This record gives sequence, C-alpha cells and structure tokens, in this order.
Amino acid sequence: MSEPNDTGSQAPDAPNAGPRDERGSALPATLIVFAAVTGIVALTLWYAVLPQPLLIQGEADARRLDIAARVDGRVGARPIERGGNVAAGQVLLSIDNPELLTKLKQAQASRAVAAADLARIMTGTRKEVIDERRAAVASSGANLKLQQQTYDRTRQLTEKDFASVQKLDEATAAFEVAQRSHEQAKSALDEAVAGYTPEERGVAQAKVADADAAIATLKAQVDELIVTAPAAAQIYQLGVEQGEYVSPGVPLLSLVDLSDVWLRFDLREDLVKRLKVGDKVAVRIPALGDREVTVEVRTIATRGEYAGWRATRATGDFDLRTFEVRAYPVEKLPELRPGMSAYVDLRGRG
Repeated sequence: MSEPNDTGSQAPDAPNAGPRDERGSALPATLIVFAAVTGIVALTLWYAVLPQPLLIQGEADARRLDIAARVDGRVGARPIERGGNVAAGQVLLSIDNPELLTKLKQAQASRAVAAADLARIMTGTRKEVIDERRAAVASSGANLKLQQQTYDRTRQLTEKDFASVQKLDEATAAFEVAQRSHEQAKSALDEAVAGYTPEERGVAQAKVADADAAIATLKAQVDELIVTAPAAAQIYQLGVEQGEYVSPGVPLLSLVDLSDVWLRFDLREDLVKRLKVGDKVAVRIPALGDREVTVEVRTIATRGEYAGWRATRATGDFDLRTFEVRAYPVEKLPELRPGMSAYVDLRGRG
C-alpha cells in the first residue's frame, strides 16, 4: 500500500497577515502630542502667575572726610599713600610757607614791645622823674620870687618917676611869665606823683590784647601747615603731589571711615512703602561671594529736587520722587568696602 505523499499535505494555518490598522497606531501619538501641549501651556501659566522677584540694587557707602588746605604754600612731606590706614592725629602732609613763619615772629616782637610799655605804665613814674619835677618846681618858684621882687622895685621907682613906664611893663610881663612857668612845673610834679591815668592803662592793655590776638591768628595758621587725620580712617583719594602749590580751599585728600559703612538704596516713592525705619532685611553682596547679610533700615530721606523723578502718567500730571534708604549691617562686616554692590528682593514686602 502506498503512503501518502508529504508534499501534498497542507501546512498549519499561519497567523493573520492581513493589512495594519492605521487608526490603532495613530491614537497613541495624538495623546502624546496633546499631553506635551497641555504641559507647555500649564508650565506657561504657572510661570505667569508665579510672583516675579523685585530686585533693588544698592551700593555700599561710608562716612567720607574731605580735607582742604587752610593756608597757601607748597606741599612738603607726604608720608602717606592711597589705600593706607591712618590713626587719629597722624600727620598726613605738611605745607611750607616761610613768609607765614616770619609774620609770626614779627607779631611776637610787636607783642613784646606792647607788653614792655604796659609794664612801664603799670609801674608808674620813676622816682628820678619825680625828683626832677620837684627840682623844676623849686627852680620856677625861685625865679617867680625874683621876678616879683623886680616888679615891686620897678613899680616903686616908677611911682617916684625914677623908672620909666616901659621898665614897669617889662617887669610886669616877666613876673607873669614866671607865675605861669611855676604853675606848669607844679602841674608836671602832680602828674608825675599821680602816675598814669586809667585811660592810658586801658590803651596799653588793649595794645597787648591786640598783639596776642594777632599771634593767636598766625599760630592757628602755622598749625594748619601740618595736616593731620581728624579720625582713624583710610586714605581714599589723594589730590596733590609733593612740591605742588596749594591755596586755601583747595582739596588735598579724602578719607573714608570704615567703621561707619552702610548700604544705600534709591527707591521710588511707590516702593518706599515696602520699607520702614527699623526693618531688618536680607541683602546679598556679590563681591563677598554673594553672601547674605542682614541689615537694618535706619534712614529714609527724600533726594534733592527733581532727583530721579518719573512721570506716572503720559500726561505728566504728577511725578514720583526718589528716596534714599540707608541700611546698616546688624553685625560688623570688616570686608565691606565703599563701592561694593548689593541687592535686595522686596517681593512680598508691603
């Protein structure tokens, strides 16, 4: 019996190999696109409603001491350099002015003369002068007595016609001159005994006081030839060089007191309401590694007229002024230097 041929047997049924369903594969892709668009829209709305930071930039500042010349002259020694630290009373520079020193010596000599004259007046008349005046009184008295005797004899002779009337007139005139001379001598003696009058003493004292005032004025100017630091500070700026001629009022140098450093912010008046004196806020200082520092608001003051004004309407109905806010670090910050930037986020305040 013959076996069936294997080649004629049918193979098992193969899986369905019909055409793909296009709708079944496109549906997941649509969902992915819809989800992506929805996420982008949601993220955009989230960023839109998220409060934006209100950053205000400020700058570190410090108490500045501007020193100007009080006298004229040439800059002499200058033992300081920019950026150096100086102590209170330390010599910053000297000014050479030989004429001023000469005027001081002249004023001192004038004062010595005035003082000697005052001492002479206060001492009174010397004994030798009084004795001389008394001798003059005695001499004028003797001359007066002689002239009186001559006048008496001449008058008697004239009455008896033994002398002319001219002789009598001459004797009378000589007698009157002797009387006046004797009176002057007596007045001079009285003046010498009484001494100088209170008015003369006052004039002499006034001359001494005037000389003292002149010396004090010149000494004050001489003292200004040596310029010293009024307080412990740092040399911030130097405006003169050695040998340069300066006049009164010319700036010499500037100092900054690093022990009195603050942060200054300029705020429009619509933002000032977010801060008040006594508030403590956190600021960041980029120069110190973006360190966060707590500062206390101590001063809120308006700036100068028209400083930082901004029109609030296109028509310019009214403007917003700018206020200066000073905030001091709560804790000492030795690294803080004038000119360093600082910023603060006022979001959520006010």
